[in-house]
Amino acid sequence: MKINIAIDGPSAAGKSTIAKKLCEKLGYVHLDTGAMYRCTALKAIRKGISLTDEPAVCAMLECTDIQLTPDGKVFLDGEDVSHEIREDAVSMAASDVSKLQNVRRDLVRRQQKMAEARGFIMDGRDIGTVVLPDAEVKIYMTASAHARALRRLKQNQETGIDTSDLETIEKEIEARDYQDMHREHSPLVKAEDAVEIDTSDLSIEEVVDRIYQLAVPFLEQEECVK
Repeated sequence: MKINIAIDGPSAAGKSTIAKKLCEKLGYVHLDTGAMYRCTALKAIRKGISLTDEPAVCAMLECTDIQLTPDGKVFLDGEDVSHEIREDAVSMAASDVSKLQNVRRDLVRRQQKMAEARGFIMDGRDIGTVVLPDAEVKIYMTASAHARALRRLKQNQETGIDTSDLETIEKEIEARDYQDMHREHSPLVKAEDAVEIDTSDLSIEEVVDRIYQLAVPFLEQEECVK
């Protein structure tokens, strides 16, 4: 039986990048839960729904289909929004809708259903504490706000996303950190049994290898079961 790996941490810490690389190495599937909140925020913005109007956002979600494909694409009601949900404005809006308890309840239910088959690497803000508390490997990935801002700026430039300057991005990241850590429902916290990895000065390969080594004992057990 395969295992599940939970990766939590603040915005732009490199969670999705690392998760995708690990999936390639292990033959697992990546579930980017943050993309689900981004899709929710994007649809609310498009429909002119207030991001603080919980009943309206929840009603919208009842008629919303979000699909995460193995190749990393994100579909909102059948439309590929992989690029659009990464824009800075959507990122901040996602933090707003993630404060809504019933929105979280809906999306967490979907996430847990997806991961039942196991063999998933899921990243977000509350994976190890709420979504997958029984995940065999839990990681809390962090980095300095400056290092994360540099990464976000580079990513935006490389993918052609409209972007702010470095200083503005860093301030936005700090603001989102505060929102995520101080929201009433499922705030961003490190699970008690999670291993913290500061990626500020580590390469992608170094982080992937470190997590892989943590997973090895469980993978060996998996082989024994086979």
